[in-house]
Amino acid sequence: MRKPCCEKNGTNKGAWSQHEDQKLIDYIQKHGEGCWRSIPQAAGLLRCGKSCRLRWVNYLRPDLKRGNFGQDEEDLIIKLHALLGNRWSLIAGRLPGRTDNEVKNHWNTHLKRKLVQMGIDPKNHHIRHKTAPAKSFVSNQKCNSATEEDDNRVLDSVNGPESFAVSGLPDLNLDLNL
Repeated sequence: MRKPCCEKNGTNKGAWSQHEDQKLIDYIQKHGEGCWRSIPQAAGLLRCGKSCRLRWVNYLRPDLKRGNFGQDEEDLIIKLHALLGNRWSLIAGRLPGRTDNEVKNHWNTHLKRKLVQMGIDPKNHHIRHKTAPAKSFVSNQKCNSATEEDDNRVLDSVNGPESFAVSGLPDLNLDLNL
């Protein structure tokens, strides 16, 4: 069994102060990212190593891009989500300066709603049929509201450049090899 990361008694929890942030920044700039378990004690912080790692990775790194997402970033997230699903770290890897947590939060708060307003199901990126009832899958029954032809057209609209007008999404011509 692995030892606990820290002694929970006496550690600070909650919001980080500017003084704590500066201690962590100074330590990492001087010594680099190392064993996160030992950093809090070495830097003079009353924090858990995991808390220090998350603070550095998500907020304090100098290469992080802060602020609103641009339209090109949003289009890329939508396109990558259609290909990769909820693999936020892989998606964030294609967006320099953005963290997986930030991309996930932006998807859940803004982009899902945007797709729904465009008539696209955010879970599978298929076009919603306004006349047909919503698909529901009960046990192993097949839904009769959409035909195979409709499914092929939707898949073509996600993957093919000729479908820009159908899906409302630009074709970014990305070569995405995993």
